Amino acid sequence: MAKKTPPKSKKTPAKSKKQAPQRRHLWHSIVSISIKLGIVVGCILIFWMIYLNAVVKERFEGRRFQIPARVYSEAQEIYAGAPIRQTEFVQLLSQLGYRSTQSVRQEGRYISSGNQVSVFTRGFRFWDGEEQGQRLNISFDPSGIAKVTDITGKSVLLSRLDPLYMGQVYPGVAEDRVLYRLDEMPETLVLGLLLVEDDGFFEHYGVSIRGIVRALMANIMSGRVSQGGSTLTQQLVKNLYLSSEKKITRKINEALMSLILEYHFSKNEILETYMNEVYVGQQGARSIHGFGLAAQFFFATTLQDLDIHQQALLVGLIKGPSYYNPRRNPERATKRRNTVLEVWLDKGLINDAEYQSALKSSLDVADKPGQASFPAFMDGLRRQLQKDYRKDDLMAEGLSIFTTLSPVAQTTIEQQVAVGLTDIERQHRLPNQSLQSAAVMTRPSTGDVLAVLGDRDGRASGFNRALDAQRSVGSLMKPAVYLAAIEKGYNLSDLISDADVTVGAGDGTMWQPKNYDKTSHGQPMLIDAMANSYNQATARLGMEVGLANVFNVMERLGIQDNVAKVPAVMLGAHGMSPMQVAQMYQTIAGNGFYTPLNYIRAVSHPDRGLIQRFDLSVKKQFEPEHIHILQRAMHEVTVTGTARSLQWRLPKDWWVAGKTGTTDDNRDAWFAGLTGDRQLVVWVGNDDNSPTPLTGSSGALPIWAKVMTVLRPIQERRTLPANVVLVDVNNAGRNVPDWCDDVRSMPFINGKEPPRGLTCHSNETKPDTEESTWLQKLFGRP
Repeated sequence: MAKKTPPKSKKTPAKSKKQAPQRRHLWHSIVSISIKLGIVVGCILIFWMIYLNAVVKERFEGRRFQIPARVYSEAQEIYAGAPIRQTEFVQLLSQLGYRSTQSVRQEGRYISSGNQVSVFTRGFRFWDGEEQGQRLNISFDPSGIAKVTDITGKSVLLSRLDPLYMGQVYPGVAEDRVLYRLDEMPETLVLGLLLVEDDGFFEHYGVSIRGIVRALMANIMSGRVSQGGSTLTQQLVKNLYLSSEKKITRKINEALMSLILEYHFSKNEILETYMNEVYVGQQGARSIHGFGLAAQFFFATTLQDLDIHQQALLVGLIKGPSYYNPRRNPERATKRRNTVLEVWLDKGLINDAEYQSALKSSLDVADKPGQASFPAFMDGLRRQLQKDYRKDDLMAEGLSIFTTLSPVAQTTIEQQVAVGLTDIERQHRLPNQSLQSAAVMTRPSTGDVLAVLGDRDGRASGFNRALDAQRSVGSLMKPAVYLAAIEKGYNLSDLISDADVTVGAGDGTMWQPKNYDKTSHGQPMLIDAMANSYNQATARLGMEVGLANVFNVMERLGIQDNVAKVPAVMLGAHGMSPMQVAQMYQTIAGNGFYTPLNYIRAVSHPDRGLIQRFDLSVKKQFEPEHIHILQRAMHEVTVTGTARSLQWRLPKDWWVAGKTGTTDDNRDAWFAGLTGDRQLVVWVGNDDNSPTPLTGSSGALPIWAKVMTVLRPIQERRTLPANVVLVDVNNAGRNVPDWCDDVRSMPFINGKEPPRGLTCHSNETKPDTEESTWLQKLFGRP
């Protein structure tokens, strides 16, 4: 039997024995490094999440939006007896963006027919409460509103139009929006937005896997990027915190921040913020955000009053505000709106009747946004606001500034100055567009600034002549001289010499003023010297009264800058801006009460409500009887004096008082005047201070008259102060019987009137006795 050979043993090579531990070591190293790297990445992620959490909470819990202060005009009150005529009212509605239509079933619409206007006012949140929109029937008569009723025929005591949006205090802030609470928004708009943009909004936690997969499949099937997978929360995160760059890091941050946002805040808070944040359009440098402002911008109505088809268009705009801009691309916008309506119909949000009605509707977009910009007024407003508010607050706190501006007055002045200057340049053969102008209109009873014009082009920004142009005022200073004389006991009937006058100027030189016509006029009464603006008589009167008294009157009238204490100032050798002149004449128009001119009615905060109200502030500077006498002299200026052309420029039954002003070489033409409860100061001249062929009567006054003719201020009944009496005097200033020829009735302080004459021309006066002459008894004359 053969001997079996035992099998040879297999020996592991030494190299293999060495590789096994190396592989195990490598594996352990990889695992170890991975764990360490995971820990590092986890720590980084944790710290990054902590950082993102802080960012999300800080912005969302604090001031979510940088909302610039919004500026509004004066709101027109609607009541029986309101002094606004039908043409002015319709003009105002047009300025506010109201639309003339065949029916007034929607806010922001009106019909004007005959002497009636039917209007559906827009609701508005004023500083003193919410004003609901309502349908009104307004009847007019020649003096203003005669009757106001609602749709049931019931009388309405008081209502208000929404004010005109004038812009931002600081226009450098690009984003603009009007905030609404979620419960103030139409239900169809809220639900319709979710159906189109994120139908699973109330199911996901900020990121929707279903939405991402659905968008991916849709994009694959179409061969292009036709859908996005972002939830509404992700869109909000991108808008609030991130840029629009297409990077994976941005998408990761977007997803993480969406999860954080959903963890900390409710769905309703997120939805409300989105609807106030979403970008829907552009107006120049101003970007339109949120559905509240979009309703005004595109449809000139309020968010609550939007129709179904209008709501659908706003939702459709989110996909591409520029691409679907209804003003530039109406066909695209209509197609997009109809797509949204189809979604709403399919999802059961609207029924077939509503769908068909909306589908047949036009885009119904307003021709222009209802806002305006008045740079000169806004400049003055900013200067007043800077005294009480920080610039940062005005750019981000969402304040509402309710101003005193009258849109009708402002627009009228802009139009009439432009037309008036063109006419003057043509009449005097001046180069076209060579003259400049500035104007300020105020309300004497309150000191409200109603309109400011700083350039012949009312919309031009830059140098504000109304506030900053210091121009010699000429004869506009003369009322201060005559008021000082009245306070010292002078009467308007007193005679004053108009002969040549020489006065020491205080610096060793002699001041010798001359009349404009280079002629002396004998001994006129004070009222005539004032009316005809005699320089020599005025200078003599001022020296008799005393320069100290004249300068004291100037200060009390409101001239607060440094005035050189020299005689020439009495005739206007002093530079003032039109606004400063308006402040001076405000005290005269205000019957002796100084009222600081004011641009602001109130300031409100979106959360805290009214935070400041600018109520009337007055200080008595002069006795009413003295101012009444001065006003009578200024009225004479418009009857027989340098402004007498107003007698044919204006209705005969108007009571007007004012003063022309012309400076050396006719460099400046001024007119400051009041009628009703309106005061207007107009300046015309050249920016380089070169001579013109104009006087106050031929340059500024025609423009003043054009403005007043259009505005037609309601004429108020004038009454005599208690201690003022009217006395008939002749041209020599004598108190004569009222049956005499050439008699004028003048006001006097009771007891200081001139003694009564017995005849029309003699100096013989009534005996100081209780007995009467037989002639007086016979004719029944006192």
